[in-house]
Amino acid sequence: RLVESGGGLVQTGGSLKLSCATSGLSMDWYAIAWFRRVPGKDREAVSCLISAEDRTYYADSVKDRFTVSRDDAKVTVFLQMSDLQPEDTGVYFCAADHVPWGSNCLETEYERWGQGTQVTVSS
Repeated sequence: RLVESGGGLVQTGGSLKLSCATSGLSMDWYAIAWFRRVPGKDREAVSCLISAEDRTYYADSVKDRFTVSRDDAKVTVFLQMSDLQPEDTGVYFCAADHVPWGSNCLETEYERWGQGTQVTVSS
């Protein structure tokens, strides 16, 4: 079971840190991803942490602003979001699954999903 937290309301340029509690999924074997659904768009990938490949993926729209990390106990994944913009507003989901080597953070590769947490950036 995946549980997101940390969403909220923030002004443009502000920061938020989202958390995804993974209930003991082994991050050595599971990729953990962040997706978001922004108003008027399909759910899109934000970032994927693929520990088995020691690799992270970021969508172009969030590169240099968002950072994904995990705690030392490997039970929580974080998404640090900085310089937030109104277009970042949406529901943020974490997801987990085994993914193919070289995965490009595709929604279809993930079957375990959290309920989502709302992020609202005011202009």
